Amino acid sequence: MTDLFSAAREVGGSSGGGAGAPPVDRGAPLAVRMRPVSLDEVVGQDHLVAPGSPLRRLAEGGEGAASRSTPASVVLWGPPGTGKTTLAQALSHSAGHRFVALSAVTAGVREVRAAMETAKRSREVMDERTVLFLDEVHRFSKSQQDALLPGVEAGWVVLVAATTENPSFSVVAPLLSRSLLLTLRPLGDDDVLALMRRAVADPRGLDGEAGLDDDAAEHLVRVAGGDARKALTGLEAAAGLVAGERADAPDGTDSAPRITLAVAERAVDVAVVRYDREGDQHYDVASALIKSLRGSDVDAAMHYLARMLEAGEDVRFIARRLIISASEDVGMADPSALGVAVAAAQAVALIGMPEARIILAQAVVALASAPKSNASYVALGEAVADVRAGRGGPVPAHLRDAHYPGAGALGHGGGYVYSHDAPHGVAAQQYAPDDLVGARYYRPSERGFERTLRERMTRVDALLGRDDRR
Repeated sequence: MTDLFSAAREVGGSSGGGAGAPPVDRGAPLAVRMRPVSLDEVVGQDHLVAPGSPLRRLAEGGEGAASRSTPASVVLWGPPGTGKTTLAQALSHSAGHRFVALSAVTAGVREVRAAMETAKRSREVMDERTVLFLDEVHRFSKSQQDALLPGVEAGWVVLVAATTENPSFSVVAPLLSRSLLLTLRPLGDDDVLALMRRAVADPRGLDGEAGLDDDAAEHLVRVAGGDARKALTGLEAAAGLVAGERADAPDGTDSAPRITLAVAERAVDVAVVRYDREGDQHYDVASALIKSLRGSDVDAAMHYLARMLEAGEDVRFIARRLIISASEDVGMADPSALGVAVAAAQAVALIGMPEARIILAQAVVALASAPKSNASYVALGEAVADVRAGRGGPVPAHLRDAHYPGAGALGHGGGYVYSHDAPHGVAAQQYAPDDLVGARYYRPSERGFERTLRERMTRVDALLGRDDRR
């Protein structure tokens, strides 16, 4: 069985939780050494560790907890570095539980069933509750997740499952319905800064062996992107660069070397791009791009385009979204926008990366700066609504196909006026079914080309004997 916290337990940590923090393993990464040993040390997730919360009740179960009502299983959902494994680490040191940790990356159904059998025996023989932490639960297939259900349903284990992907898509419904969904909030800059300051002074961390300048700390916070693990890893890398250096203090005594901005920039020089190509961030950033285009904010749209490109998003996906935006949001206010978007998609497929990004940037600027109208999109929606409501009726006889033998005898095509023979190329005759005569779906806006189009359609409506479509 994979033990995610083996580094801590090899140096005195307990699977059942116990008193005090385990001895420090200097060979473990700084982010591992600084994991809280109690919920009181958790930063940035106050809504999850408040008194009376499910996690707090689980941590404070105490002796004989298995004889009481079983706490609810939980699914921890949040971005990387926000504290999912940290919360599990804190629970592993709480009293009254047997704690087992598995990772869906390395464990399978056999390991899960073995853990369930052991938990069942512990419950029946020793009256001991088992807390099963399963990291990366979204990596389990449906059948693998189903293997968890008997133990959760029977109360043999209290499941604490962690995922970076939306559980609505990545966790099977039966398991999700038997668990509380706890959402971790992205860490704020102050939260990450507090963790780094703690790591500088804490005996588990740098223990004062290096100082941290304010501008260096700000740089590490910025490039971490709310990921505490990334921030602590950067801090550790920066501390390694100044290891062994000593500087003479003004009073003549030696002082710890300082992590300056220059050192921090050498240690970490690329910011984290928060993005996953199959989960929430994929859809959220794509949605933000489209809404920024719709809102005519070219700079915000360019930011989201850059974010998608830097995260390795499929450029063909981006191009397809731009084509949709060209019709849905720009529409007839600038009919050329669709041509620009389609041309961009074709050019992207022809050119590929990295030059494809230049083409996409041009298309984004064109769409964001174009006048906007969703009149054609709205018109289709209203027309579809009428069709679904059963409106429409038969096609008028004079508009029906008259090219096959016998059509004339049925009255098809009789009385039809060929539009090109009519004055101005507009033939005044009924086109809509009887129950939709006078229906108005398309209402051009006053923006862009639609202003001109509106004037033309007003003249056409007059020739057809219709009321103004406004």
